[in-house]
Amino acid sequence: MNVERYIQGQPCWVELASHDAKAGKQFYSELLGWSLQDIPIPDGVYTLFNLVIGDETYEIGAAYQMHAEMSEQGVPTNWTVYFAVDSVDSTIELVRSYGGELLLGPHDVGTAGRMALLSDPEGAQFAIWQAGEHKGAGKKGEVGTLCWVELASRDSELAKQFYPNILGWEVQPGDMPDFEYTQWLADGKAFGGMMEMTEEWGDIAPHWMLYFTVADCDETAVKAAKLGGKICVPPTNIPKVGRFAVINDPQGGFFSVIALNV
Repeated sequence: MNVERYIQGQPCWVELASHDAKAGKQFYSELLGWSLQDIPIPDGVYTLFNLVIGDETYEIGAAYQMHAEMSEQGVPTNWTVYFAVDSVDSTIELVRSYGGELLLGPHDVGTAGRMALLSDPEGAQFAIWQAGEHKGAGKKGEVGTLCWVELASRDSELAKQFYPNILGWEVQPGDMPDFEYTQWLADGKAFGGMMEMTEEWGDIAPHWMLYFTVADCDETAVKAAKLGGKICVPPTNIPKVGRFAVINDPQGGFFSVIALNV
């Protein structure tokens, strides 16, 4: 499905900050079938992940080389999800008032839009995007596109207060028989969820997980391993939803792939 615009609160863009962007972008290109488009920027290269369908090219996300000082501080390779907002500056004030933190920005990205990097009260990081000429990803609902974002939280009640108040989300119980699951909705449509972290998660910090659609979860997991990735959660069925796996890329960035039931 082509995307004309994103409404307040919807995930609209994804971005990979990698310890080795050259190797990282090649991994994702081969694994998920993305074409690569390098754009020179003042401090390096910003690489667009594109999905080519027929004669059309759609921007899906991007990658860049993590700054050396961040790598030296132990910041891992990571994916960031951007949520669309009507006003970056107003959203920052709401984030602060509900216990979150501004980590970077706000700043204008030329005429493309305005952004800021934030964290929720538990430290889970996310970004916000006020669209100018660039609305975000041009395609969704296709193999190779983002299809779900999921918050792993240690205090789900706190998260249920924070995100709806700053991004206008609705909250709905999810249909998971074995554990409590929360769905996030924007304009009545589910785009993501939340699960509460138990003691079994160890010292893993609260975070956002990105899910990309694939045609075959098992084949993708095998391919990821051959390309140097690590399978953290092997292909597993989610009743009524599909089959998913959690993967670490060769630089340590984590993400999920899912083959949805049709």
